[in-house]
Amino acid sequence: MTSISPETAPDLRRATRFSVDFETICDLHQGSEIRVRIANISANGMMLADPIDMEKGDRLMVRLPVAGRIEAFLVWSHQGRHGFKFERVIREPDFVAMLDKIKSQQN
Repeated sequence: MTSISPETAPDLRRATRFSVDFETICDLHQGSEIRVRIANISANGMMLADPIDMEKGDRLMVRLPVAGRIEAFLVWSHQGRHGFKFERVIREPDFVAMLDKIKSQQN
């Protein structure tokens, strides 16, 4: 990953997305958990491909290999798909290792 100047910060949402089919658990703030399927992921966010009962701005804590638990908030929902932005960017070495681990579990 290259360093990002402040002028390009709004373009973080355009980070390269990687298609995955990865099931994990998310912790909701009211103390419950849900099992979800991540359809694509970037260092900045993810798209879930399962119906969930959340409103724009709602938060959850997603469990990811290597990267650990990351808080994310709902940015958009459309036809059963939901886009979340992570509260922190996953560092490149951790992101690459996470993708390798996810891909190895898919095979």
